[in-house]
Amino acid sequence: MIKFSVILPAAGRSTRFGGGELKKVYVSLLGQPVWLHSARLFAARPDVSDVVVVISADDEAYFRENFGEVCQEIGVQIVLGGETRTDSIANGIDALDSSSHFIAIHDAARPGIDNAMVDAVFNAAAASGAAILALPVPGTLKRVSAEGTISETVPRDGIWEAQTPQVFRRPVILEAYEKFRDEPATDDASLVERLGHPITVVKGSLNNLKITTQDDLVVAQRLLSERS
Repeated sequence: MIKFSVILPAAGRSTRFGGGELKKVYVSLLGQPVWLHSARLFAARPDVSDVVVVISADDEAYFRENFGEVCQEIGVQIVLGGETRTDSIANGIDALDSSSHFIAIHDAARPGIDNAMVDAVFNAAAASGAAILALPVPGTLKRVSAEGTISETVPRDGIWEAQTPQVFRRPVILEAYEKFRDEPATDDASLVERLGHPITVVKGSLNNLKITTQDDLVVAQRLLSERS
């Protein structure tokens, strides 16, 4: 069986969430913290060899006190992040089981992932070496100037919004991080793109939204309630 290692980055600052001192990944969603929804799903899969959750060093005491027991129970390893997102992912990669064939990175703030989506993107990655979930952008796109006025309408043909998991054959993502980890990137596919490696796009779902604001949390609660 092809084996996948999974990294759940949860070291962000949650500056846009507006939830007070509690970061978005720690907020309760249908009775458990946001990050734990996807952690439980991946940890229960027979094709996943290991799962690491990457947290901010500032959160370590809080995280271990509140979630250390459940991490041990479901087999999730706790890893401390770095100064940047790429530093945090690199720390996660270093902690993974070296025998897995693929590495998947999934935002801890996307609790709506399900096994059907994971199956699809895992299978695509196994076939091509790299795959991500994404959705075609449905609306009209406007480029806006610093003054708050429209400077142009951007054609949306072929424009997709990236989601996660983003899944890569182990040597591919290791090479990308070795060469480009010091360069700015908002997702891991961006680094692999710089290698010139093709990345398959698998259609995701609106259920797989990333919680960024309080409004997103409300939507996630409704979507997950309807699914359960």
